Amino acid sequence: MTAPLGKVFLIGAGPGAADLITVRGARILAQADAVLHDALVTEEVLALCPQAVKIPVGKRSGHRSMAQGVINQQIIQSAQQHALVVRLKGGDPMLFGRADEELHALEAAGIAVEIVPGITTAFAAAAATQQPLTKRGIARSVAFFTSSAAPDHPEQTTMPDCDTLVQYMGGREAAATAQKLLSLGRSGSTPVIVVENCSRQDQKILRLSLTDLAQGLPGMAGPVLVMIGQAMAQR
Repeated sequence: MTAPLGKVFLIGAGPGAADLITVRGARILAQADAVLHDALVTEEVLALCPQAVKIPVGKRSGHRSMAQGVINQQIIQSAQQHALVVRLKGGDPMLFGRADEELHALEAAGIAVEIVPGITTAFAAAAATQQPLTKRGIARSVAFFTSSAAPDHPEQTTMPDCDTLVQYMGGREAAATAQKLLSLGRSGSTPVIVVENCSRQDQKILRLSLTDLAQGLPGMAGPVLVMIGQAMAQR
């Protein structure tokens, strides 16, 4: 007789600090039999599930990483072997988390899935810098974007038309973004805030202008988030 399939939870681990995961996410992690986690999930967060089999399936911008199809298959295999499986993603699973591909695979395999949201890095970065992404009379629209593209898909050449722009995975692409914005008429004095390793012990915050950003971000090896717009002006 075939064993019943387990249930998979897609959980957002938040930006990095263990105490920024949701209460629900931490509770389910503490019950998990297996946890498939991203490269950006910190050891502090993984310490919340000492009982679980931990399977690294990291995808990291700029590094050779596991193909998404292989990750999908590993999640399915884990659900065939364990009752409660967690797919643990940095930030929120529904924002730049490749949740769509994993949901398709799980649905096709007939595996029950539930999603637990997490704090996305943009909100944690706004809190860390004490700079609201919106500001009355200055910024009433926000766009989250990334220059990273899926295989066989061209990189997006247009830029969002919003007051505040937030670029995820922006370390290597930040200079190109700034150059493009300058060419589209954005002022070179537009305030920019760069946050590396948001919410972690080694967090770094850099304030500069759009013109400065166009020169690049040397020496930043950790995950980088870039926030651009007049709302980023220092009080």
